[in-house]
Amino acid sequence: MRHRNGGFKLGRNTSHRRALLRNLVTSIILNDRVHTTITKAKASRPIVEKMITLGKNGSVHARRQALAYMMTPESVDRLFKTVAPRYATRPGGYSRIVRTGTRQGDASEMAYIELLGAEQELSDKAEKRAEARAKRREEMQKQMEESGQAEPGEPGKES
Repeated sequence: MRHRNGGFKLGRNTSHRRALLRNLVTSIILNDRVHTTITKAKASRPIVEKMITLGKNGSVHARRQALAYMMTPESVDRLFKTVAPRYATRPGGYSRIVRTGTRQGDASEMAYIELLGAEQELSDKAEKRAEARAKRREEMQKQMEESGQAEPGEPGKES
């Protein structure tokens, strides 16, 4: 009998599930927001909160524990320098899950899992992406205009 042996199996064996959750937690710490299925978001939420609590502790032992779980040293540095100080006075509840609808391919329910208080950082990233996209678009139009004038054989243009 499996009474009270809850938890999310996620349709994977133990090592695959552990690797998936480690990657997901690392991505959440690095990017502040990840788009995933609701079940994966619910499974990773307690682990993310535990990592932030380790970051708030700030000791060498806590850093080593976080490094043992997360995949990259950059994520541990970001956890201890950026993410954990953001929640210094907060007693818990560092993340939220926002449902976004169903996925086109298999109709699985999708959600964002995001860290609270990261809205400013996320909007700054979005603005930078929009600026870069506009700059690339202008460069492409310039190239198209230059190549359009230089092509021989088109009517109305000199070759």
